[in-house]
Amino acid sequence: MLENLEITMFYSLVMTSTLSMLLYWIWIGSKKEIVGRCATYLTFIALFANTAAIILRMIISGHAPLSNGYEFILTFVWGIIAVYLFAEIRNKLRSLGAFVMPIPVLLLMFIIMSMGPEERIAQAIPPALKSQWLTFHVVTAMLAYGAFAISFGIGIMYLLKWGKEDNGKSNSKGIVARFPALDVLDELSYKVIGFAFPLLTLCIITGAIWANYAWGTYWSWDPKETWSLITWIIYAAYLHARLMYGWKGKRAAWMAIFGFVAVLFTFFGVNYLLPGLHSYA
Repeated sequence: MLENLEITMFYSLVMTSTLSMLLYWIWIGSKKEIVGRCATYLTFIALFANTAAIILRMIISGHAPLSNGYEFILTFVWGIIAVYLFAEIRNKLRSLGAFVMPIPVLLLMFIIMSMGPEERIAQAIPPALKSQWLTFHVVTAMLAYGAFAISFGIGIMYLLKWGKEDNGKSNSKGIVARFPALDVLDELSYKVIGFAFPLLTLCIITGAIWANYAWGTYWSWDPKETWSLITWIIYAAYLHARLMYGWKGKRAAWMAIFGFVAVLFTFFGVNYLLPGLHSYA
């Protein structure tokens, strides 16, 4: 019963997030406000379905949804959608949805295309994962990665708008007319990364404590640990360059995009391509 309900919630998440992505695209091109509102409402429904699927998985398995690739991606998607909705409402930046919502949709398509039903079944948690530190580790990662996805979308918006600039005057036609001013996008990206960076730091610290609990060492240069550190260094360099050298604009946008590429490799490249202690997927 609960298993069937979880499956229903998962496919509801897939359907509503896909529809919201399409509606954001239609809205940004058509300028019909009702389409934009429907896109936002559907994103809220997607978040509800995602939350329900995670809670049901916890009830079924008896532990936090952290034991396989399906569960990790489900929490990753939740982080992106939750942080996005906060950013949209707080900053009245609905156009960002056209660039952020494709990310959770692609993640969900990855589940459907590459994971069979047997890989999505709730499993007994491995002994190495039985620690409350893992819960803290994954929660901070979920929120940090979600925020970095937002900065990625903002970076793309910035570069698109920058590309339409003509002698310092914004092009008033086309999709970019829906974008905020360049300095607004730049400052918002900085704030989002400034929010996510401490969470990523906590993610690495709690992961090290958990690693010592599970394997008797705080750091073993496992591929996941190494790429998490690389990602941390990229965003640390972003903040350092901005604060100390005044890096803004195009260079900062490219760093935000490059940083999220590192996040994706940390998540997928390590879990599915590189052997290591974190290869639970």
